[in-house]
Amino acid sequence: MAAMSLAVLLAFLPTQAKEHPVIHHAQGIFTVNVKPISPAPAEGLARFSINKQIHGDMEATTQGEMLSGGDPKQGMAGYVAIERVTGTLAGKHGSFALQHMATMDANGPQMTVIVVPGSGTGELKGIAGMFVIHIENGKHAYELDYTLPE
Repeated sequence: MAAMSLAVLLAFLPTQAKEHPVIHHAQGIFTVNVKPISPAPAEGLARFSINKQIHGDMEATTQGEMLSGGDPKQGMAGYVAIERVTGTLAGKHGSFALQHMATMDANGPQMTVIVVPGSGTGELKGIAGMFVIHIENGKHAYELDYTLPE
């Protein structure tokens, strides 16, 4: 998984930064509040607000929306989401967007969450990276591998 994350991260870096990117690592925990939004966009789909409180190497809040489909009770579903992260990362203040794509089926869950290219503001302008979510015993943790322009 780490090798795949690094490959995906490098694919999103600006061409000139690919030669010797400095990849930073942040980690911590977060709480998430997901609430249904009506109306649903179409039959068989659901829409939710998704808001997080992030702590650790990043101190931030998020606001976003998620669309889901499938049958999670049967273990077969998927979602896409986008959320705005606002706060401090390694002492730098600003915001950026995260884009999620996830599925689950008989083979297990698959999730990719990337920093949206061009979404960084303030001292986080130019950020690129991968956000990995870990869920264990109902608790959420994250790892963020990212680059910033020097």
